[in-house]
Amino acid sequence: MTNYSEKVLAKIAKIESICSQDVGRGIEPLAQFTRGELCGAAKSLAEHSSPHVAIMTGFFIPHGNPPAAETDGPIAAAHLAAGLIRAGIPVKLVSDRFCLDAVKIAAEAAKVPADTAFDVLGEDVSQVTSILNSWERGSKPISHLISIERAGPSFDGKIRNMKGKDITAYTAPLHLLFSKSNATTIAIGDGGNELGMGKLPLELVINNISQGEKITCVIPSDYLIVCGVSNWGGLGLLAALSLLRPDLQANLTKGLNSDTDYRILQTLIEQKVAVDGVTGLPTLSVDNLPWEVHRQVLEYICQAADLT
Repeated sequence: MTNYSEKVLAKIAKIESICSQDVGRGIEPLAQFTRGELCGAAKSLAEHSSPHVAIMTGFFIPHGNPPAAETDGPIAAAHLAAGLIRAGIPVKLVSDRFCLDAVKIAAEAAKVPADTAFDVLGEDVSQVTSILNSWERGSKPISHLISIERAGPSFDGKIRNMKGKDITAYTAPLHLLFSKSNATTIAIGDGGNELGMGKLPLELVINNISQGEKITCVIPSDYLIVCGVSNWGGLGLLAALSLLRPDLQANLTKGLNSDTDYRILQTLIEQKVAVDGVTGLPTLSVDNLPWEVHRQVLEYICQAADLT
């Protein structure tokens, strides 16, 4: 196990604090319970001898205008994929047919190489086994599976949005890949209904999250990063990893800036493949927070990591 300086660990703790700001959902107690998980997740990646990362994202908004994936999730996935690949760490992107266009366009806007592999799961559960087999039997097996803002099933098996509405019909069973994979799982979420939240005590979600008793996802993860907005967690993970791997920092963080972030969001909106997950509208916002708020959070993350 690598020994890291107290200064580096303090920087990662600061990044985690920035990412876990509550934006009004009541997630602060959830974030407090998972304090230190960002560092744990980053260490797991940093210390692996041959990492190969699958990044799963996509939360479809059927009531959107137009119906589309939400802007939270694909943006962070694109940043993370681009940084890892620049650092020589292979990546697969994983989504379903409902959100695939948003994930692909976000990746392109982040300058993820065009030959990056995608795995797309439909409603056919039999695909789960073939995808998992390909992950485990490849020349370089998947070592880590990262889920960013991906809804998962509650106790009755139904998948719900924050308002408690059943969206199972618009959400392919990517949770089966997550729960059955032999890879180390890292989950990033902001509302209690995402993959990984099964790691939390049920009463913690019920007592603090609106509709918690209905929407709580029961699928756990090895590491759970609870954020004010899920995109922030993906950016924070990339910054934290760069602190633990200074030899890779320049490549990991080359695109971790406001210009790239704005370009991804703007492209998603212009291509009409994503909407704000709260309002359902194609605006330059994420979770009803204007892009300027997210720009500021990204700047704070970079400052905490001494990347500016």
